[in-house]
Amino acid sequence: MTTHPLASLSLSDAIAMQFRLVDIIHRHFDGHQALEAGDYGAVPGLGRPHATAKVEAVIAELFGAEDAALVAGAGTGAIRAALMASLSPGASVLVHAVPMYATTGVTFRAMGIDRRGVDLNDREARQKALSEGPTMVYLQHARQMLEDSFDTAKIIAEARRLAPDATIMIDDNYTIMTVPRSGIEIGADLSAFSVFKLLGEAGVGCVMGRGDLIARVRDDAYSGGSKIQGPPAVASLRQMVYAPVALAIQAQVVDEVVERLNSGEVPGVRRAFRANHQECSLLAELEEPLVSRVLDVAWHHGATVYPVGSQSRHETAVMVYRLSRAMCEADPAMAERMLRVNPFRAGADTIVRVLRASVEDARRVEA
Repeated sequence: MTTHPLASLSLSDAIAMQFRLVDIIHRHFDGHQALEAGDYGAVPGLGRPHATAKVEAVIAELFGAEDAALVAGAGTGAIRAALMASLSPGASVLVHAVPMYATTGVTFRAMGIDRRGVDLNDREARQKALSEGPTMVYLQHARQMLEDSFDTAKIIAEARRLAPDATIMIDDNYTIMTVPRSGIEIGADLSAFSVFKLLGEAGVGCVMGRGDLIARVRDDAYSGGSKIQGPPAVASLRQMVYAPVALAIQAQVVDEVVERLNSGEVPGVRRAFRANHQECSLLAELEEPLVSRVLDVAWHHGATVYPVGSQSRHETAVMVYRLSRAMCEADPAMAERMLRVNPFRAGADTIVRVLRASVEDARRVEA
């Protein structure tokens, strides 16, 4: 088995992104506003709090988007808002022919979207599907299956050529501020992602991209209860400042742990891989089908065994978890042999120690 991980921001590039973000903040918030928590309400002529509008402008400038809108519902809410603003019920949407992320599937079902699945790894098949003229090309930036190897930027370029009228949308959850370029920066019309996964406030999402489409997102969120108020917007932006460097360090730790596991430091682990499944993480293949038992015991050694937001600010301890639901459904046998390990803020020594103890306990119980 081979994985095809996405390139991660280097630590130096992540530091540069942090500095660039802070510089942009300086140009949108004056010295007094930089110390304020943010306002509330639909300001006349603006339709949202002043602080929320400023945060949106900062995010749009950082990623080179025409506009950005903060939305409720984190990543799921951002995807839903983008799809509802861009499509009518029954629209044809080209997607990767694999089990869809569960909450995205809910939106597709509720909107009655004509989902046209194609194996995006198959160049000939995807080009044929693009030439049939879908209303939208919907791409998940993170890997959905272990064998995925397609280049998202190349597919966007193909879509521009073969389906020029299609809207191109990227689900940037788990990849924004992790990979070198966002979906917008590689040519998409829309990018949706969770600010919660960038250390921001729970429930805050973002849609960015073409100005006309973002205007529709705002129109759909007309009511006061649908808006992200100033305080959570400002708090999220301040926390986002720390995300690029934290995520770059996490990627370095993944590489180190993969190397150590493959050198045999943890008995019972056959091999390990770096993957973007869904976040940048490592996959550890066990010699025996013991994943369920490892999850039963790993918490005793300090590991978290389920996500909060999979990159949220509430997650610091290493997470030892199962494969995504989509992968478990696609290959149940593999799901019992493959652990998904996210370092979060933990170092390699901690991760190796926790894995060694957890696998030893699981093997002892099995025996």
